[in-house]
Amino acid sequence: MTDETKKSPIKDLPETLPILPLRNSVFFPGAVMPLTIGRAKTIRLIEEATRDNTLLGIVTQRAPEIDDPETGDLYTIGTAARIIKLARTGREGFNIVVEGISRFHLDEVTETAPYFKGRVTQLVDSGETDVEIDALALNLKTTAREVIDMLPEIPVMAKQLLESIESPGHLADLITANIDATIEEKQKILEAVDLKDRLNAVLNLLSRQFEVMRLSNKINNQVRGEMSKTQREYYLRQQLKAIKDELGDKDDDEQGVEELEKRLMEVGLSEDAEKAARRELKRMKNMQPSQAEYTVARTYLEWLADLPWKKQSKDNLDLENARQQLDSDHHGLDKIKKRLIEYLAVRKLKDDMKGPILCLVGPPGVGKTSLGRSIADALGRKFHRLALGGVRDEAEIRGHRRTYIGAMPGRFVQGFKKAGTKNPVILLDEIDKLGSDFRGDPSSALLEVLDPEQNHTFADHYLDVAFDLSKVLFIATANQLDTIPGPLRDRMEIIEVPSYTSEEKLRIARTHLLPRQLEEHGITEDQMEISDALLMKLIRGYTREAGVRTLNREIGSVCRYVAVQVASYEEEGDFPKIVIDEKLLEDIKGPAKFTDEIAERTALPGVATGLAWTAVGGDLLFIEITKMGGKGSLILTGQLGDVMKESAQAALSWMRSNAKSLGLASSLEENFLDKVDIHIHFPAGAIPKDGPSAGITITSALISLFTGKCCRADTAMTGEVTLRGHVLPVGGIKEKVIAAHRGGVKRIIMPAKCEKDLRDVPQNVKDDIEFIFAKTLDDVLENALEGGHPAGKKIITQPRAQA
Repeated sequence: MTDETKKSPIKDLPETLPILPLRNSVFFPGAVMPLTIGRAKTIRLIEEATRDNTLLGIVTQRAPEIDDPETGDLYTIGTAARIIKLARTGREGFNIVVEGISRFHLDEVTETAPYFKGRVTQLVDSGETDVEIDALALNLKTTAREVIDMLPEIPVMAKQLLESIESPGHLADLITANIDATIEEKQKILEAVDLKDRLNAVLNLLSRQFEVMRLSNKINNQVRGEMSKTQREYYLRQQLKAIKDELGDKDDDEQGVEELEKRLMEVGLSEDAEKAARRELKRMKNMQPSQAEYTVARTYLEWLADLPWKKQSKDNLDLENARQQLDSDHHGLDKIKKRLIEYLAVRKLKDDMKGPILCLVGPPGVGKTSLGRSIADALGRKFHRLALGGVRDEAEIRGHRRTYIGAMPGRFVQGFKKAGTKNPVILLDEIDKLGSDFRGDPSSALLEVLDPEQNHTFADHYLDVAFDLSKVLFIATANQLDTIPGPLRDRMEIIEVPSYTSEEKLRIARTHLLPRQLEEHGITEDQMEISDALLMKLIRGYTREAGVRTLNREIGSVCRYVAVQVASYEEEGDFPKIVIDEKLLEDIKGPAKFTDEIAERTALPGVATGLAWTAVGGDLLFIEITKMGGKGSLILTGQLGDVMKESAQAALSWMRSNAKSLGLASSLEENFLDKVDIHIHFPAGAIPKDGPSAGITITSALISLFTGKCCRADTAMTGEVTLRGHVLPVGGIKEKVIAAHRGGVKRIIMPAKCEKDLRDVPQNVKDDIEFIFAKTLDDVLENALEGGHPAGKKIITQPRAQA
C-alpha cells in the first residue's frame, strides 16, 4: 500500500464486516461473481448476512489449498460486496451472486468464530484525472478491443460494455477481473490504489496477453493449414470406407491385410516373432496405404509370413537307400559318404540331434558342390546353395537394418524362404573366398551361423527376431584351408576330398560324363561309340587336372562332332554308328596336349623332378640348375616364395659343407665353389611357388650337376632338408602321389615319417609306384641318381642313443 493511500470509515457500512475467504480468484469492485458456498463457517456467514442484510468483506487466501484458513493466511486488501442473488443447493450449501462495491483494508480480525469478522477501512483511488491517465485509459481500451476481436466466442455486449465505461479505475478493475493472470498479479492490481500505477500494471498484463494470443493464432493458422489437407483426405477415406462397407465391397488392399494377418497366425511364429508381428500389424492398420512406412511394414510382415517357422521335411533315414543314392551320383568319395551314413544312423536313434557342419576341402572339379545336392536327395530334404565367393558385406549374412532404404534380409533368411522348410541342406560354396572391407567381415558373421551352440537363436538384422538354424545340415566347400580364419575353421568338421586317379576318371567318364553329354547333344548310343582306351587317351593326353571338368568339356567336343555328322546325314536308312578311333580323335581334338616329358627333361645332369601341392591338387615340379664362372653367387628364378628360397640356400650350404666328402672338390682346389655362380630355375615362372618340400629335389639336382650324374627319369621326390642332411616330413602326400601317378612316375622318394599318409592313397596307385622312404640325404642320393650315391658311402653320421 502506497503512502498516498487514504483511509476513511465507510459511512454506509458498519465498522466491522463479516470476512469471506476466497480461493483461486481475486474479486474487484464493480465486478459481479457467482460463488458456491460449501464450508461450514461460510454457510453460517451467508445465513446471518442475508438475514441482517449486511455487506460482505471478500478477501483472497494466500494459499488456496488451505481448507480452514487462519488470520495470517488472508491478504489484507479485499473488496466489499453485497449479495444480489442467493439460492440453496441442498441442506448444506448455497449458490450466491455478489457485486463488488469498494476496496478496503482489513485493519484487524476481531472474531474468528463462528466465522471471521474484522474492522475495515475504505480505500479510495488516489491521483487526480489528468492527460496521462486519460492516455493510459485510451491505450487500455484499444488493446482490450484488439483482444476481444481475437476471441470470436466473446459476445458483442462485452465490447459495448467496454465502450460504456468512463471511469479509468473501474475500467482497469473490470479488465483485470477478466484477463488470464496469476492470483498474485491480480492481487497486486487490487492493492494499487494509485490510478497511474494501476493502469500501467493492467496495460502491461493486457499487452502481454495480446502478444501471446497473436502468436498463438499465428501458430494455429500454420498448423491448421498443414493439417487441413490431411484431415480432408482422412475424412474422405473414412466416408469411402463406410460406403464400401455398406455395399459389401472391400478393396484389394484391405483384403490383402486380412489375408496377411491370417497367414501370420497360421505360420507358427515364435513368441518373439508373434509379438513383433502384432505390433507391426497394429501400426500398419493405423496408416494409409499411400504412406512410405506402410510399404515398409507390409514388406516386413510378408517376410515373417513366408518363412518356415515350424514346417520341416521328414528325413529319409533308410541307410541302404542313402548308400545307393550317393553311389549312383558319385564315384569314390568314401569319407564323406561314410560321414553321412553315420549322421543318418545317429538321427535314426536320436531325433533331436543338431545338424552337423561339414567342410569339404579339395581341388576344383572333384564333385564337392554336386555332392551337396546328392546328400539332400538322399535325406529327402530341400537343397539351397549360397555362393560365398567374393562376398564382402556383412549384411549379406545378417541382413540390413530396416532403417535403410531397400533393406532386405540376409542370404540365409532368403534361402529359407526359397527352400520352404526349416531343415534344408544349405551348401556354403567357396567359403574360402570370402572377402572383407569397410562394410564388415562376413566370415565373422558366419561364426554365429556355424556354431551349434548359438545358431538356434540366429538374429537377422532385418527380422530383428531370433530364427532357429539348428535343424539345418550345413555343407561348406573350399579349395584350401589357409584362407579360412581360424575361429571359423574350428567350427567346421573338415573332410578332404582327394584328386581322382586316371582309373577313377575313366569310371566317372563311362558311368556319368559320357551318358550326360550324349543326352545333352541329342545323340544315342547307337550313333556313337568310344572305347575305354580312347577315353584314357583323352584323360592323359588332353587333360591334366585333379577333377573332371576339363574331361567333361573334351567329351562334349567329341559329341558335338558326332552331332554335326548326324544332323548333316541325308541318306536313307539309319545313321551308321561312328566309332571313335585314335586317328579320328586326333582329327577332332588335334595332337595330344600333354605328353610324358619326364624322361626328356631329366636326361641331362642338373635336372630333377619334384612334387608340389597346389589348391587345385598335386603337380609335378621340374627343377633346372646350371653353373658358370663367377664369385660364388646363388641366382633363383621362377617366382619363388621366401620359404622355397631358404630351402635352396640350405641345400647349397649342405653341398658346400660336404663337397669334399661327396668327391666334388679336388685335393688341389678345395674352395672351387667360390669361383662358380649357380643358377636355380623353376619353370612355369608365371605360377607362384613356395614351401619347403622341394628341399631334397634341389639338393639332388645340385649334386647331379656337379657330379655329372643324371637323376633317374622315372623318379620324383618331395621332402624338406636340414643343414645336417636330415629329411623332414611334408604335407599333401596324397595329392602329390596321385599327381605323380598321373604323370607316369614309377618311383617316389619321400620322408620316412610320411609313410603313414599313404593309407589314404588308392590301392591301384600304390600298386603302380615304388616308394622309397628316406631319413637322410644319403638315402635320397642313393636312390635319386643314376649309379647311386656319388661318394659310394654314407657321409651323414646318425646320432648315437644315450645310455
